[in-house]
Amino acid sequence: MLTDYFEGVAVKRLSAVDADPSRSHQHEFAGGHIRKLMGDGDRKNIPARFIWLNDEQEGVSEDGQVTWYDTRRDQPHRSAEYRLYYYANSVTDLMKEGDAFFIAVCSDGALMIIITPKDSTIQNQLVWLFGLKEQPSFTFNLGEFVGEGNSRLDFAARYILDELGIDAEDPESNGLDGILEQFGRRFPGTKAFSEAARQSLPHVSALDNPDEVLMAWIEREELLFRRLERHVVAERLRAGFVAAGDADVDGFIAFSLSVQNRRKSRAGQSLENHLEALFSAREIRFGRGVETENRNKPDFLFPGGGEYRNPLFPTARLTMLGAKSTCKDRWRQILSEAARIEDKHLLTFEPGISENQTDEMRSKRVQLVLPARLHETYRIAQRPWLMDVSSFIATVRERQA
Repeated sequence: MLTDYFEGVAVKRLSAVDADPSRSHQHEFAGGHIRKLMGDGDRKNIPARFIWLNDEQEGVSEDGQVTWYDTRRDQPHRSAEYRLYYYANSVTDLMKEGDAFFIAVCSDGALMIIITPKDSTIQNQLVWLFGLKEQPSFTFNLGEFVGEGNSRLDFAARYILDELGIDAEDPESNGLDGILEQFGRRFPGTKAFSEAARQSLPHVSALDNPDEVLMAWIEREELLFRRLERHVVAERLRAGFVAAGDADVDGFIAFSLSVQNRRKSRAGQSLENHLEALFSAREIRFGRGVETENRNKPDFLFPGGGEYRNPLFPTARLTMLGAKSTCKDRWRQILSEAARIEDKHLLTFEPGISENQTDEMRSKRVQLVLPARLHETYRIAQRPWLMDVSSFIATVRERQA
């Protein structure tokens, strides 16, 4: 549940004074609107993690401390005036006027202070995750995780928490160990792992609602992967990182990077594997990774490479689908992957992509496809344009009729 990690959150839009690092080496924010979260008592040295997140760049994080206090504590005749005081650091140095400034109270009492650019995808994702009411000014919009706000963490929520450096493992994931016994303490090939995930859900038929089927398969493989990863990493940590009697720093860094790279590469392959299984079960003709112009290889071509290369085959009956577990700025890669097909489709599992990005996709004639359940993470104005998996399959079937 969300309350396993957070007690509440507030967000505001940074003013010029808030974001100006040249003003001094120490900063304060007016805190009256977060008094309900922080309480009435003065507190010093509150542990805080500062995080800066951007859609296209690697995030920056730094641990620090903040102070919460009433500047008029010794003036009982005047009303309270609360401030949140903190020292400048590598994250606050990146702040700009208009950025979204999230303050989340963690379940252990520490704070997580998150800075995101205005109207970015990550801002939208955090607004959705925390159940905040969207408003242009973000004048300390407050959220508390009770009732409907205390939502169970689904795929989209775990994805966003991962961006914050929080590994939200399912508390019942130890029940997956029986499925993983066949692999021991090693990672199998991506196809074998995807197939094992599907087989572990015998009640899910590939012929059921394709949006729900794809979500179920992806979520199961994600949980299986994270569980196996924990076993593999724990075993390697127990073995230690020592070389010639000294701490093997290079070995530790190389292992850490391999873990991150495996996560990224596996996610994309996993999505393609499950899409292939979904299309095959429904007897839809397609080619996966077929080479087109200039050695480009779109993820899926319908009906296939032979029809695409045949100049007599009607272009209107051709369909291209790119599959990316997350888009970031990489969605433009599909623009040159099949020159004959001007209107391209892109399937992703990334929640809450910004309006700026989806507007550009539309201008480039790229149709975004997402499982129906993820549509709610997008703003209301975006949703009518989004396509779900069922509609995409219907479109392909119609063109193959």
